[in-house]
Amino acid sequence: MPSPGRIVYAGFATRHHSGGVHVMTQHVRLLRDSGHEAWLWLPDRADRTDWIANDVPMVFGASTPIGANDLLVLPETPTVQGRDPAPGARKVIFNQNHFYTFAAGSPSDDFPGWAPPPAIWAVTAESRDVLAAALPALPATVVPNPVDGDLFTPRATDRLRVSWFPKKRPREASLLKRLLADDPRFAGVDLVELVQAPRAEVAATLGTSAVFVALGHTESFGLPVAEALASGCLVVGYDGGGGHELFDAPGAWRIPDQRPLLIRDRVADLIHDIGALAEMRAANRHWVLERYPFARTQAALQEAVAAAFARPGADSLAVHPVAWLDSLGPNFTAYA
Repeated sequence: MPSPGRIVYAGFATRHHSGGVHVMTQHVRLLRDSGHEAWLWLPDRADRTDWIANDVPMVFGASTPIGANDLLVLPETPTVQGRDPAPGARKVIFNQNHFYTFAAGSPSDDFPGWAPPPAIWAVTAESRDVLAAALPALPATVVPNPVDGDLFTPRATDRLRVSWFPKKRPREASLLKRLLADDPRFAGVDLVELVQAPRAEVAATLGTSAVFVALGHTESFGLPVAEALASGCLVVGYDGGGGHELFDAPGAWRIPDQRPLLIRDRVADLIHDIGALAEMRAANRHWVLERYPFARTQAALQEAVAAAFARPGADSLAVHPVAWLDSLGPNFTAYA
């Protein structure tokens, strides 16, 4: 059943594609498809980013009214102890990375000190379990990420390609690139670093890659790994903690942390045998799309929303969490 009021997601207008904000837009679309009135809330209309599609309905402003029948969904990163963004309103923290839960400072026993206390949505069972242990007073449930198998799909290519994202481990990524480039086993292989690439470019690169190197760090899920699996890549690298479930795929190899030579040698072995691994690459795609379809996310989201609306709420004027960012220091970023 549709919710009694609006569902408002507080997001950030990042210049380059942000996986965290993108997942929020997916939620908004899924909720709209189910008859809910869902919105993405950005702090300033002038900051509207062009990578968010025009079919995502938005509200803008440093503040916005939240009614007693509404639900405000907030990101985990700028959650500041005692700074309630909407006192009295019904709230959920959509925690997309449990490692960032206390990024804004040390918590008190009643974290985050909001009234009423928020529920928590997590993206994996690992993340939910960590949050339930750290914050036992706040109800936590899983709303799994979906994987877009229409966009992320194998594509025809006459090149042999290995790709990776350097963002989470830039120093190790630069070392790995040198190790691969100097190794004669990779002669004629395209080595592609994906740096602030548009989503369509990422999909095109993954769809023409034979192997994806996972350089995740402190992850709750690891969406690039899931999208690489959907693209028919073999995956080698680090699971990032919360992303360990993705390495149960038939063509994924978990490497001990900070062992770039082991990554190099495993990738070299796979490249050498790539012609015999077509069925395993297809199995990766089947495995991830079977486990992370949009229908599963939509069903979990419906249950989570129903549980959230069963909790108390009141009229409030919500202040966008971007208001706290300046006070958190120059090295603090949210979904950059």
